[in-house]
Amino acid sequence: MRILLVEDDRRVAAALSSALTRRGYEVEHAATVAAALSAAPCDLVLLDLNLPDGDGVDLCRELRRRSPQLGIIAVTARGEERDRVLGLRLGADDYVVKPFSMVELQARIEAVLRRAAHTLP
Repeated sequence: MRILLVEDDRRVAAALSSALTRRGYEVEHAATVAAALSAAPCDLVLLDLNLPDGDGVDLCRELRRRSPQLGIIAVTARGEERDRVLGLRLGADDYVVKPFSMVELQARIEAVLRRAAHTLP
């Protein structure tokens, strides 16, 4: 399984990439909206919403438009109810507020990938 990690904080990205790689995922990191939009196809996106060159909510909407079956999990510090609702309504399959545990994120990744597998033709 290939994960695109869209995260502008290098320390967070390094820690997540390392943890996900240890769990058997292939991880590509993008630190900007532009880099995320030009990344190779993947099975799932872990998407920070606070990015230096644009809003992750807009990126979520665009990723969903491009690939309706793509798994998207917002992984962000934006924890207000309105942010969570907006993220889910605009295309995220799940929403995780920082800080979070790797065990919880792993379970959420598995759940989104499981649902995506059931919708494939």
